[in-house]
Amino acid sequence: MRPPSWYPDELAHAGPEHLDDAYVATYDRKAGFDPTDELGRLRALGLNDAATLVDLGAGTGALALAAAPFCRRVVAVDVSSAMLAALRQKATQRKLRNVESAQSGFLTYEHTGDPADFVFSRHALHQLPDLWKAIALQRVAGFLRLGGVLRVRDLFFSCPLSEVHHVVEAWLAGAPRTSEYGWTRAELETHLREEHSTFSWLFEPMLAQAGFEVRDATYSDSRIFAEYTCVRVR
Repeated sequence: MRPPSWYPDELAHAGPEHLDDAYVATYDRKAGFDPTDELGRLRALGLNDAATLVDLGAGTGALALAAAPFCRRVVAVDVSSAMLAALRQKATQRKLRNVESAQSGFLTYEHTGDPADFVFSRHALHQLPDLWKAIALQRVAGFLRLGGVLRVRDLFFSCPLSEVHHVVEAWLAGAPRTSEYGWTRAELETHLREEHSTFSWLFEPMLAQAGFEVRDATYSDSRIFAEYTCVRVR
């Protein structure tokens, strides 16, 4: 089903770099995401060979591919055709037959089959302004089974408004000098200007409104990142 005409274009929000093969080729190294710990958390929460996992904003598939041997079905969702092409190539190389890909976003993904048992999202929701984050969470609740688990990590500022400038400047000061080692200060400044990080104290009520109960919240020492384990309760 097509979304209403007043919905935003998620690919445009994600930025043109996500269609750049050269950017995609360096993405894993820059992101520096080792899915081992996250996979361990998901398995401790009940991920098993009967479970369906939906990875929203899957990128090149670090978590989706790591989880595939431990569950029945994985759906890797991303707005970028280039990211999904890299993901499918890796899945083929690893001979994973239970990984599906869907070129969609939070606002357009249409789940089929049994409701998902787990939904995972890492550093993708910040592409959406707060209005659309809330709607995205409502949509997630719509295809996650009652009692199912949402794991989400993103740039959520866990500081009072009066401390934002100090927290952000400390974060920018620690950025690497070149993009070879991660996102530079200039790239992080672009994120702040053009993308849509939010405060933890705004995001948490969105979760409640969408029907989730936060079972665990972890805030980084930098107060820039937060991650949540949530259960759909209604």
